[in-house]
Amino acid sequence: MDFKGTVCVVTGSARGIGKGIGARLSRDGAAVVFADIDQTGAEKAAKEARDAGGTAISAAVDVTSRDQVRAVVGRAVSEFGELNVMVNNAGISQLKPFIDMSEAEYERIMRVNSTGVFLCMQEAAKQMIAQGKGGKIINAGSIASREGYPNLAHYCASKHAVLALTHAGAKEWAAHKITVNAYAPGVVATELWAQLDQESIGLGNTKEPGEALAGFGAGILLGRLGTPEDIAATVAFLAGPDSDYITGQLIVCDGGMLLW
Repeated sequence: MDFKGTVCVVTGSARGIGKGIGARLSRDGAAVVFADIDQTGAEKAAKEARDAGGTAISAAVDVTSRDQVRAVVGRAVSEFGELNVMVNNAGISQLKPFIDMSEAEYERIMRVNSTGVFLCMQEAAKQMIAQGKGGKIINAGSIASREGYPNLAHYCASKHAVLALTHAGAKEWAAHKITVNAYAPGVVATELWAQLDQESIGLGNTKEPGEALAGFGAGILLGRLGTPEDIAATVAFLAGPDSDYITGQLIVCDGGMLLW
């Protein structure tokens, strides 16, 4: 991909999938804002991108705060002139039996994974519409956007909501030449899955570190867990001109874990 002249914001990019997405877009020539609630981690990721020859800055953002989301969009515009691609990657998860889940736990997941995407979509779309040149909004869906899983009811609900927001945004903003799509990872070896693996042991579902991760990914047709680079390749496609005729879609990148 050649993203020279393209300005991208990637939320949740201090580590894991988001960091991989930011690194890929930067490597392909985009100016990237690595945005994360962990500003130290975001700056480290941005520095790695700069050291590799890319153009990148970092910004602190809590995606549940409209003011902070608006500020990140403004930072991209003030530093690089405009905003062309918004990757709403920030998200959290937790393993908890449905029947034991508290309202606070449910609302926390929904607030970050769903409301955070809602706010980022709105603020990005406002900027893109004002620019009058169209744009790309790309949301972090999941295989859980279309299927429920035990101990992940709140996470699944949040990712179903992301798919609904993706559909609605695609229909409302097509007239402004803004495409809205989502990517759906399966099991990706990141810090998030290390956390879920430990929670699985705490619930008594597994006994050894790595067991939950291996078990959940056992049915992947391509025979391995995903990597951030795998997901970044899909996002780069959605961010580039080759996907200009694609909107309102959930692109699954799970190695053949689920066949829909």
